[in-house]
Amino acid sequence: MKEIRLLEQNIVLISGYLGKDPDFRSTTKGTSMCTFRVGVTRRFKDTASGEWKDDTSWVPVTVWGEAADRLKDRLKKGSPVHVEGRLQSRDYEDKTGQKRFALDVVARRVQFLAKASATSESAPAPEGGESKSDGDLEEVPF
Repeated sequence: MKEIRLLEQNIVLISGYLGKDPDFRSTTKGTSMCTFRVGVTRRFKDTASGEWKDDTSWVPVTVWGEAADRLKDRLKKGSPVHVEGRLQSRDYEDKTGQKRFALDVVARRVQFLAKASATSESAPAPEGGESKSDGDLEEVPF
């Protein structure tokens, strides 16, 4: 029997806002490091009350090297960002000696997003009324 080869992927994409100013440090070898948390909010309807609610997850992100250096003057609390990276797990002991587990995103790319303004929430309608189409919808073959 042939062995099935599983294509393993570790890709993370998150968009949200920084909850506080990032922390910039350097390793003992001089490698720059930037850490921050991105608040990612999921909106859902509560089945019991019927009300819409928000649930925010705070995702820890680490950026290394030159990419971290480029963030120094641009990243701050409230910055809207899109992060592309990978998950990395680690085991450690806390100050009390308890074994802990952490899951972080190691960023490959951090993209700055523009904050939405009240006037730019929807695109303007095209001039001249309704948009023209290439044919009647009834003629579409599917």
